[in-house]
Amino acid sequence: MYRPCLSTLAAGALVVASASAVADEYLVDTKGAHAFIQFQVKHLGYSWLVGRFNTFSGRFSYDETNPGASTVEVTIDTASVDSNHAERDKHLRNEDFLEVDKYPEARFVSTSYRDLGDGKGVLDGELTLHGVTRPISIDVNQIGAGADPWGGYRRGFEGHTQFALSDFGIKKNLGPASKDVYLWLGIEGIRQ
Repeated sequence: MYRPCLSTLAAGALVVASASAVADEYLVDTKGAHAFIQFQVKHLGYSWLVGRFNTFSGRFSYDETNPGASTVEVTIDTASVDSNHAERDKHLRNEDFLEVDKYPEARFVSTSYRDLGDGKGVLDGELTLHGVTRPISIDVNQIGAGADPWGGYRRGFEGHTQFALSDFGIKKNLGPASKDVYLWLGIEGIRQ
């Protein structure tokens, strides 16, 4: 499967919380722009339209001894959609696609995490987009963790997922090659 750029769909907020009492809490570093949510969809089947959501925030918890207990919540400001083309972005914000006036946020809330070992896992949860909530799964890869130069401690993950726009009530049809959107999510958290 092709893996596009984006770090857990959204512009708004990311929260990951672990059920474990010894889990470390992390604040996603959106202020330092060390996190991203990118998307990719085929344009008519002839090329790729690539974009991102510029505004999101959140936190997560992670327990190295029990990664399966980790949970995630992400909130995205849908109006922050950015495809590097102002007129197209207006179209993406209108009633054909995101309807940002009616649905200003998208949100992902995890329901479980399956640890596959070697820093890999599958994050299951519910994505709310365009007023519709549906289950999705995100393939997760831990990038790394450790001390930063400012006396803090950071941990980073990336994730990949795809889903059909029509599953979330987005009815604009650009043909069968354009029905799915791919997300690539990158999250770097600062331990609190």
